[in-house]
Amino acid sequence: MPVALPAEVVGAVRDSVLAVGVRRTTLTDVARRAKVSRMTLYRMVPDVEALILSVMTGDFASLLLDAEARASRRRTARARLVTMTVDVARRLPDEPLFRRVIDVDPDLLLPYLTERIGSTQRFAIRHVERAIADGQADGSIRKGEPEVMATSLLVAVLPFVVSARLLDDIGRDRALDELAVGLDGWLRP
Repeated sequence: MPVALPAEVVGAVRDSVLAVGVRRTTLTDVARRAKVSRMTLYRMVPDVEALILSVMTGDFASLLLDAEARASRRRTARARLVTMTVDVARRLPDEPLFRRVIDVDPDLLLPYLTERIGSTQRFAIRHVERAIADGQADGSIRKGEPEVMATSLLVAVLPFVVSARLLDDIGRDRALDELAVGLDGWLRP
């Protein structure tokens, strides 16, 4: 989970990343925008990368929790999980910080797509794992190891998020409807 940051620091990080991108955002710039000292920021986080990741993870956590709440009226855990997952895949590519990273610093995402699972992905996996366990308990999701299934689901959905613009040629909404059908069938007992 991200470090709890004051609203003025979160806003300053967003403003800086949106203005100059991730690579050119500095603690000095964030401190100036937030009207705090650099030492204040250093007491919160070790470096600018940790600061930016904390804000991005917090934004993602808020998006995921909102998607979870929006799906809460679905009858089964499988329906809730599919709805939540597709909702996140639909909304995340249009989130301003994520969009800026894709537009200006896309290579920063490469390690999280090919080499390691980051804290934001671990947060998502934990939520999906719980939803899978709930679905196994209510009989709507097939048996299997929830951690393996959740990690596999994350890896399967990532291209719909990072390559969302490719889907615009065929209609992103139609492609995400197909994702929902695929996930539902994959999870069904």
